[in-house]
Amino acid sequence: MRMEKLDSPKLSDVKIEDRFWSRYIILVREKMLPYQWEVLNDRVNDAAKSHCIENFKIAAKESTGKYYGMVFQDTDVAKWLEALAYSLEGEKNGELEKEADEVIDLIGRAQQQDGYLDTYYTIQEPLGRWSNLREGHELYTAGHMIEAAAAYYQATGKDSFLKIVCRLADCICDTFGPDEGKIHGCPGHPEIELALVKLYRLTKDEKYLNMAKYFLDIRGSQSPSHFEEEQKMDGFHHIFPEFEHLGYNNIQAHKPIRKQKKADGHAVRALYLYSAMADVGYECRDESLLDACRILFDNITGAQMFITGSVGAAADGECFTCDYDLPNNYNYSETCASVALAMFSLRMFQVERDGKYMDIAERALYNTVLGGMSLNGTEFFYVNPLEVVPEQLKANRTLHHVLPSRRKWLGVACCPPNIARTLTGLGNYIYSENEDTLFVNLFIAGKCSVKLKEGTISVSVQTDYPYDGKVKITVENHEGIPFSLAVREPGWTKVEQMISKSGKEVSVRREKGYLYTEKTVWESQAEFIFEIPLKPVLMCAHPRVASDAGKAAIVRGPLVYCLEEADNGKNLGAVVLDAGGSIEPVFQEDLLGGTTAVLADAWRVSEKGWEGKLYQPVTERLEKCRVKAVPYCMWNNRGEGEMRVWLRVRE
Repeated sequence: MRMEKLDSPKLSDVKIEDRFWSRYIILVREKMLPYQWEVLNDRVNDAAKSHCIENFKIAAKESTGKYYGMVFQDTDVAKWLEALAYSLEGEKNGELEKEADEVIDLIGRAQQQDGYLDTYYTIQEPLGRWSNLREGHELYTAGHMIEAAAAYYQATGKDSFLKIVCRLADCICDTFGPDEGKIHGCPGHPEIELALVKLYRLTKDEKYLNMAKYFLDIRGSQSPSHFEEEQKMDGFHHIFPEFEHLGYNNIQAHKPIRKQKKADGHAVRALYLYSAMADVGYECRDESLLDACRILFDNITGAQMFITGSVGAAADGECFTCDYDLPNNYNYSETCASVALAMFSLRMFQVERDGKYMDIAERALYNTVLGGMSLNGTEFFYVNPLEVVPEQLKANRTLHHVLPSRRKWLGVACCPPNIARTLTGLGNYIYSENEDTLFVNLFIAGKCSVKLKEGTISVSVQTDYPYDGKVKITVENHEGIPFSLAVREPGWTKVEQMISKSGKEVSVRREKGYLYTEKTVWESQAEFIFEIPLKPVLMCAHPRVASDAGKAAIVRGPLVYCLEEADNGKNLGAVVLDAGGSIEPVFQEDLLGGTTAVLADAWRVSEKGWEGKLYQPVTERLEKCRVKAVPYCMWNNRGEGEMRVWLRVRE
């Protein structure tokens, strides 16, 4: 019999007090959420137009005008509300809550009588509902609304938004399904499935779980598919004609999901789908879904993931391509895809209790998710390259999707609010719990109140990770509850020993990447002290990753490092790392708000003797140098310039 899945503590029970992460949490709460609210109302000069709030006013017949934006523009508001809800759960903010309540009331007024909610179709194509499941994004948009409402209810106890999305979900259940007269189809962009599971867990109404399972079961299982049939209907038109050439693999409908062995197609769609598969697989005790999840996860992390925890090699289709196709200067690596990878990893960990999943969640969170935003919280990347030469990006149109610097907002703005909801919901990743065990998944300083079967314990984590590997976990257990502590041992290192408060070594057993203490009644204030080695390492890629052959990347703990022009000058491609040389971490208080740089011995290919020549016989002259690498997540915060993660290396 499968074990019960692990749960995350309530966000209100998690307090983050961490030098590395608190700067981002405070940034989102104090700067990013208010800034995004201004953007959604089109009050930020020089930022891409949003029109989101105005679309809802037009749909509610409180304003006049035309719909503006992408077909899924409503989701920017939904994700902003979800991020705000998580923030409110951590720290109350009356002004933001008032703004949220006003937006929720507006959303309710824009909702149609039968529960339908989508401003694009309400304004632009009132007769086109559910007529283009492949491209219309109605169910995707509904999913984000449901997630936001669930979060807002849990944060505030107010149920007006929850009632709105229950009416919306009921409309969907009345419209789709196997019964005669209903639509026998699924969305082109998964999202509704995982949202319906959240709604089921909140309301205990099984029709929502059954609807989620139906959408999974039917995907790729029809011949001809509903996507083919809808294109034959009168009045059908492509919303995104530029994507007509993409096959059904781009929407994960090329074969039944249980038969998919490799991640394929649009990376965000794929990972939202896999997250739902993990949820439904657990709730329905469907091992075939979980088996597929295991296979797909291993394929992604073993052959299709960039070292920064990003995925999606190709711009055309924003998609996975094939094993070991991991280019550096034209990769896509959408920020949302790393958010989704972290989501999928957390779900699989909670079901499987295997540390390899949290290793990947950590890698995505510390690198690409954070790299998608600037250190001022008001500029964003959609695409996250591993190599940038600005003048090439500006001159070479084949690289048009890669930007040399972040933007104040994006025409397709799914990433900024996705970053916000991930960071305000970070507490979901740090700890997990079951009846008698507290799991520490991420080493983030702070406190948490954890409810076990026999009572409540409080945990405090003191650490300066990822800058320093020393960790002290203090558990206050005044009720005398027997419990076990499970601490993640990162797959990239080994924890030598764990020491108790009295200085004695704590006996642990290693199981699937976690160190488990015995289950016992520990002292009322038990301490567990250990150290995670954080020596900088030169990492190489699988020999079949052609883009990285003969190269290395600097990695220290969960952080991937990069070279920037600001520290090392131009032409970073001429830098050659010394594999046998000195490589040392140095914390610099005045660097990027305070961070650990890595200094490494290297050479630089000399440009002497090349005047007037483009090619000549091999006469490579190397000049000794010392290079400085900074965390990838912090690049492009000192102006535009070259950046490179992978560098040539030699003994």
